[in-house]
Order: sequence, then structure tokens, then C-alpha cells
Amino acid sequence: MAAIIKETAQVAESARLGEGTIVWELAQIREGARLGEGCVVGRGAYVGPGCRIGANVKLQNHALVYEPATLGDGAFVGPAAVLTNDEYPRSVDPEGNLMRGGDWTPVGVEVAAGASIGARAVCVAPLKIGRWSMVAAGAVVTRDVPDFALVAGVPARRIGWVGRAGRPLADRGEGRWRCPASGAEYVERDGVLAEA
Repeated sequence: MAAIIKETAQVAESARLGEGTIVWELAQIREGARLGEGCVVGRGAYVGPGCRIGANVKLQNHALVYEPATLGDGAFVGPAAVLTNDEYPRSVDPEGNLMRGGDWTPVGVEVAAGASIGARAVCVAPLKIGRWSMVAAGAVVTRDVPDFALVAGVPARRIGWVGRAGRPLADRGEGRWRCPASGAEYVERDGVLAEA
């Protein structure tokens, strides 16, 4: 099934969309962006030039993914969430001249496979969001998020662990954790969680 692009969406000719990807109204996908199969790009979402997005990724309404972001397979970016790309944002240089694209160096947010970023969260580049981790709605992420971590707050801090099912894991003691939804087991060692 070919990609579906709604009439009011803007998709650059050099962008590549995988089979079954759908781009909803008023979304914009810029030059050189690559999206895998089965993605959903919500109304008013933005994907910057050259961004790399895996298969089965969901960008909810008004999500903003600025270059050079990369998103792994199955990642989720909630409504109005922002992945930034400028460590030192200014409109003008010290002399008051308008800054253009070549006047700064973009840095990216790297979102690993299966990770979820909640509504209105802000991920301040450069940073990495680990596999199957979850960023709570409204969080401001300023440092890397470990695999399976649940982070919340301003600035975001780890408040627990989540499994592949997205549910908070139950502490079974002695570094062992269990998913209440799937029964999957996880092991924590030195602040790192891994599947058992």
C-alpha cells in the first residue's frame, strides 16, 4: 500500500515515505527526510530536513521533530511534543544580524526503538532517549534517558521503570522487576535495567 498524503499536507519531493505511511492535514515533511513503513504523521506535525524515522512510528498532532533527529522503529511522539536542535538559540548574532541556517550547528535528539514521549514534553538536544523508555507528559528532558526508564518532571528525572508494554514495573526485590501487564521479567544492575 502506497503512502497516503492528505491534500493540505506539505511533503518535499526529496522526502521518502515508506509503504502504508499516512500524513494528515497541515503536516509538513521537509527535504531529505526518511520515514519507514506504517508511520502516522498527525495533523500539523513537522519533520525537519534530513530526519530519519523508522517503521511504525507515530507523530501525534502538532509534534515538532527538528533535524537532525532520529527515531527508531515503533517510537511514539505525543501531541505538541518538541524535539529541539539548537543548544544556544538566538535570532541574531552579537552584531544584530539575522542568523541563517549556516550560522549555527544543529544537534539532535536520538529516540531509540519503542520509546514514548508524552504530550507537550520537550526534549532539549543533544540527548538520547533509550529503548522502550517513557517520557511523561509535560516533562523537560535535559539529559539522556536510560532504556526502560520512566522519567517525569522539570527537569525530568527517573521515577521508575517501564516494560515493553508501557506499564510501570513492579519491584520484586533484589533487583528484579515484573511487568504487571505481560508478566515479563527484568533485572536491574548498577542503575541499568535489562530484560531477564
